[in-house]
Amino acid sequence: MQQGGGSESEVTWEDQQNINKFSRLNNRFHELEDEIRTAKETNDNLEDASNELILSDDDVIRFQIGEVFAHIPKEEVEGRLEQMKEENVEHLKKLEEEKDSIVAQMAELKKILYGKFKDSINLEDD
Repeated sequence: MQQGGGSESEVTWEDQQNINKFSRLNNRFHELEDEIRTAKETNDNLEDASNELILSDDDVIRFQIGEVFAHIPKEEVEGRLEQMKEENVEHLKKLEEEKDSIVAQMAELKKILYGKFKDSINLEDD
């Protein structure tokens, strides 16, 4: 069957599975981009909080735990902020690694699918 100057290839079950996998990976890629952006914002906020804490002259700091503010010694707050920053950096590193893995998998699937379907398939984001 001719369509738009190119020939249309038959879509096999394996091809459909590759297309579905690419779609799932693409969705996860976009979710990861949002999660990475949020993690970076959190990191910036924690850094700002640490800087503000350095400038503070108070020995006791109001620190939010869940929905409640507690009065905590400044040294303990500094420790908690450092721990939160370290955890956030580790989380960000894992997200970046997952994103890199997904990009590699998507590139491989693009190569396979474009090799078979050429211009009959569009796997690019608009």
